[in-house]
Parts: sequence; structure tokens; C-alpha cells
Amino acid sequence: MEITRNGTRPSSPGPAEYFTGRVRRDPLAEAPAPARVQVVSVTFEPGARTAWHSHPLGQTLVVLGGLGRAARRGGPVEELRPGDVVWFAPGEEHWHGAGPSTAMTHIAIQEALDGRAADWLEQVSDADYLG
Repeated sequence: MEITRNGTRPSSPGPAEYFTGRVRRDPLAEAPAPARVQVVSVTFEPGARTAWHSHPLGQTLVVLGGLGRAARRGGPVEELRPGDVVWFAPGEEHWHGAGPSTAMTHIAIQEALDGRAADWLEQVSDADYLG
């Protein structure tokens, strides 16, 4: 058993090459090999969002607070509320983030394949974000 005490893992800003706007990432868990799960809490300020990306083994989001948005490539923008759980299939190109005037926090759960948990693509345009 391993216990990681609250406050022992530093927060970090979302890197500008992968996010638009102000984003804070708080790591929750990264299991040692042979496990490959990664869990992070992500808080998006109003208007902030990820770039387009996919995950080789898929991703689950659990919305904790606020009002968010998400879309998959070619699909409509969906509104996300606290308690919503979102599954993105392996390789499915998508983005997620806050609403235009409301922050949003979610827990993101994904697994790494060959050391890679995400494949990052271009930034989400304002037109795609606004739907």
C-alpha cells in the first residue's frame, strides 16, 4: 500500500502548446509499471480548453464542478455538468474545457501505451469551441 498525502504533489499550469487559456493540472495518481493508469484533476478557467488530441487507450472524464464543454472531431459541442462521466474511445480526436463564462474542473483518467498517454494535435479554433 502507498498513500500519497494531499498537498505533496505540486500543481502545474497547462502548457500553452496543449491548452488555450488558464488551466491548472493537479496530479492525483500515476501507477508504477506494469500498471499504466494516470489520473489528474484539471481546472479550466472560463474559455480555457485543451487542444485537439486523442489517447491510444481512451480517456474517461469525471466532471466535478462548474460547466464545461467537449466535442469529438466532426461532432457537436456537448455541455458537461457536475456528475457527468465522459468516455473517449482509443484514437478518438476530441477536446474538452470550460464554458465561455464558467470554470470547470474534471478528473481525467487515461492509460499510457509505450509511455504515451496522449497524442496532441492543433489548437481548437474559437469557431469549433463556440460550436
